[in-house]
Amino acid sequence: MRRLLIAVAAGTAVALTACGNGDEGGGSDADVTVGLSISTLENPFFVTLRDGAEEAADEAGVELRVSDARDDAQSQADDVQDFVTRDVDVLVINPVDSAAIVPSIEAANDADIPVVTVDRGSEGGEVASHIASDNVQGGRLAGEFLFEEIGGSGEVAQLEGIAGTSAARDRGAGFEEALDAASGIELVSSQAADFSRDEGLTVAENVLQANADLGGVFAQNDEMALGAVEAARSAGVLDELVIVGFDATDDALAAIEDGEMDATIAQQPDEMGRLGIETAVSIAGGDDVEAEQPVEVQLVTADNVGEFAE
Repeated sequence: MRRLLIAVAAGTAVALTACGNGDEGGGSDADVTVGLSISTLENPFFVTLRDGAEEAADEAGVELRVSDARDDAQSQADDVQDFVTRDVDVLVINPVDSAAIVPSIEAANDADIPVVTVDRGSEGGEVASHIASDNVQGGRLAGEFLFEEIGGSGEVAQLEGIAGTSAARDRGAGFEEALDAASGIELVSSQAADFSRDEGLTVAENVLQANADLGGVFAQNDEMALGAVEAARSAGVLDELVIVGFDATDDALAAIEDGEMDATIAQQPDEMGRLGIETAVSIAGGDDVEAEQPVEVQLVTADNVGEFAE
């Protein structure tokens, strides 16, 4: 297995950056190397997650190697294989796809490299700890706010994230819980837009054309919500449509301040990144860690956006 992984990794080009060094920090932390595999750095949410991880690595004096899978599951598999052959001490993975990542986690398990998952979970393999927002709660909060804003009745649409990710599944489950409790709401469309602003724009344009009476949109992340804002603006219905996102990115907070978006769900990606590294360091030191580490979420509206916007 080891030779196979080396052979595969030898032909794989992986963009890696490192922070922290062996001269910083104290104790055994200076000898710890952590591999961080991120689904995509084209999304500002995950850039913030990486920044939180890098800051924590600097503070702990550990070496951090970062790879960007660019939302491609095979690229992420190659990245993880490369980390395994480099014999990192702990892997922190933000999966592109919760099912596709399983063989990579199993390869790390076979190499006795502990794995921590962040934001999105894995459907298999041995994971020492999973760090994520309460996505079900967030989806429920988003739905409840949206339905109240449109008056408790009417037509709504949902823009779904990447199929196979735990974030998309859990946010959708929370939204469904709110929908089940709202008898006057009709879900007229629920389509994947892959957590992308461009895809969110395209899907929202199609939904608006097919549903003239649409009252609101829940997008499972802010990038798709901002795409829906563009579509609604072009269609001349932005003032009539309630749009709710998820993540509380800087662009989304600005859109709420400008009255273009109505709400988002605030996560703490920097906290997730920090916890990922701190958990990895604890594992490397032989300490026990919690199997699940939830990070709080909060509804952000025009009433409290000033508390979140920089």
